[in-house]
Amino acid sequence: MTGPSSFDAIREMEDRFQVPTYAHLPLAVVRGEGCRVFDSEGNPWLDFYGGHAVALTGHSHPRVVAAVREQAGRLLFYSNIVYNDARARAAKALVEFGPGGAGKVFLCNSGAEANEAALKTARTATGRPGVVAMSDGFHGRTLGALSATGLGKYRDYGGPLVPGSAFVPFGDLAAAEAAVGPDTAAVLLEPVPSLGGVRVASPEYYRGLRRLCDERGALLLFDEVQTGLGRTGRAWAGDHWGVRPDMHTMAKGVASGVPCGAVLFSERIAAGVKEGDHGSTFGGGPLACAALEATLAVIREEGLVARAAASGAAIREGALALPGVREVRGLGLLLAISCEAPAKAVLARLRERRVLASSVSSDPSAVRLLPPLTAGPAEVEEFLEALAAARPDQP
Repeated sequence: MTGPSSFDAIREMEDRFQVPTYAHLPLAVVRGEGCRVFDSEGNPWLDFYGGHAVALTGHSHPRVVAAVREQAGRLLFYSNIVYNDARARAAKALVEFGPGGAGKVFLCNSGAEANEAALKTARTATGRPGVVAMSDGFHGRTLGALSATGLGKYRDYGGPLVPGSAFVPFGDLAAAEAAVGPDTAAVLLEPVPSLGGVRVASPEYYRGLRRLCDERGALLLFDEVQTGLGRTGRAWAGDHWGVRPDMHTMAKGVASGVPCGAVLFSERIAAGVKEGDHGSTFGGGPLACAALEATLAVIREEGLVARAAASGAAIREGALALPGVREVRGLGLLLAISCEAPAKAVLARLRERRVLASSVSSDPSAVRLLPPLTAGPAEVEEFLEALAAARPDQP
């Protein structure tokens, strides 16, 4: 298979044939390995962006590649009208990786699709129409998920939206108590809102939401598209506070880059889901399921949850020692480094050193990190050296 190889040729072809919905860095990535990607000129880049949190096990992990290659040679796809061995193994592995009380899983293709399924389930299970979501939350760009997204930057396109969502500030339990009523089907939140500031609320807040939902008959939904599967230094974000939601939604790195999403239902909620309630042509496809099963095995057998906790702590300690770093927010390897300099300037100077990171849409001072969970001491040290050279104290 041949195609454009230089940056200019790749850019010209992509711009010519793809609608211009994405802002691009002046970079063409053509290969990846571990915590590095390689550009069209063969230069290595330290990737602390992870393709937006997708490269959970690192780029092209050999075990995931082998599983995908083997499955592709046997069966690329068949729909859910038949049983399939790869789907059966993946579903079992995900439920067993889940927290105590996990019942069954619905497999789909993306975080938005997972959130749509969770919202539909909540409304069906409770017979109620309302959703209480967070004013700085992000849950996807399909109309249902977008309607429960609080960040106005994303809500402004594609209306009218689906009615029924009310928004409260993240971390404000009193506001949630005032908003959750007899028509509330669910409270939906990212346990650590990523685009909304990478902030962590008090343990009492999360426990209070669990209590509130139980008292008022609503369901608690955790959007773990970015926080799930070990990124926060625990398998699931709720493990930090001893909180079990009624549903977890996930996607991003769940299959190490093969498109895959899922909803993990508690036993109680799973018991009420019946045939025909949800569907997805490509959800649970054999190729994605093989990648999902291999991803979970890598996370477990290589100790990546503990590594995320250790690497996140090392980044926090090292960054806070640098001039111009005001604070570090987040958990594990979902972090925001708030700088005296604008994040845009710091990110540009990091790219001069071939280091990729991201920003936080609600905080123009924050550099956001979403590296692979395989990042260890060497990668952390390399990043901190680059951050120091990027002068977070200089405009």
